[in-house]
Amino acid sequence: MIKRTITSIILISSVICVIFLLPMWGFTVVTSIFIALGLYEFLRLDSKNIFPPSFVYLGVFSGAILPYITHFLRPTGGLWEALFFIIVLMSLFIIQFTRKESQNAVALIALTLFGIFYIGWFFTFLVKIRFLEDGHKLVAYLLLVTKAGDIGAYLVGSKFGKHALIPRISPKKSVEGAIGGFLFSIAFALISRSYLGWMSFKTILIGGALIGVFAQLGDLAESLVKRDYRVKDSSLFLPGLGGMLDVIDSILFTAPIFYIYLIFIM
Repeated sequence: MIKRTITSIILISSVICVIFLLPMWGFTVVTSIFIALGLYEFLRLDSKNIFPPSFVYLGVFSGAILPYITHFLRPTGGLWEALFFIIVLMSLFIIQFTRKESQNAVALIALTLFGIFYIGWFFTFLVKIRFLEDGHKLVAYLLLVTKAGDIGAYLVGSKFGKHALIPRISPKKSVEGAIGGFLFSIAFALISRSYLGWMSFKTILIGGALIGVFAQLGDLAESLVKRDYRVKDSSLFLPGLGGMLDVIDSILFTAPIFYIYLIFIM
């Protein structure tokens, strides 16, 4: 618990500095680093190490450059992102052509592309949000409400959890914890309203509810991945918290949903 608390304090302090003190390019660089670490963990989850180094290197590199596509190629980033995924898929096939064996070829290509999409592209939506008006506040709001849901689910689930949510995916997650996490997200969304004066009560409430739901879906999604690979944590990179993927799992789902919601209401 002490390790978890210390690591959390350091991580939260660092994130605050990144959001409010670093220029836009610095935020993009940090986002890229988070993606690279998360992708490396994902591509190394399999204890049998079925991923050849060439797939790992291409996967990590490809995911890490996605934030720069958003940063430098706005507002036509969507077109460049489509071209990017086409090039990555073709590159994966070319790498496979040069290998001496064809075992697990489809699985290797599909899983690598999935990782880039799931971790690299989803997390890049933080950069898209950061470029919006009041972007630094919106990113802070997203992270606060997302992590409030995580904390609420943990606290309520630990204290009152009696009914398993989806035991085959995550035995420790409970229905009570899910409800607690959802309510925590909404509560912290409403608390944050004073910092986003242009957003109405209804807008903030809907945003908090969306984040509350998708944060838990993101957490469950990563639990499903880890369950499939039979691992408890994605790595031991962050003492007490697990790996980078364990920290950003819920954000991977809330960032794109929140961005789409913002574009809709704007």
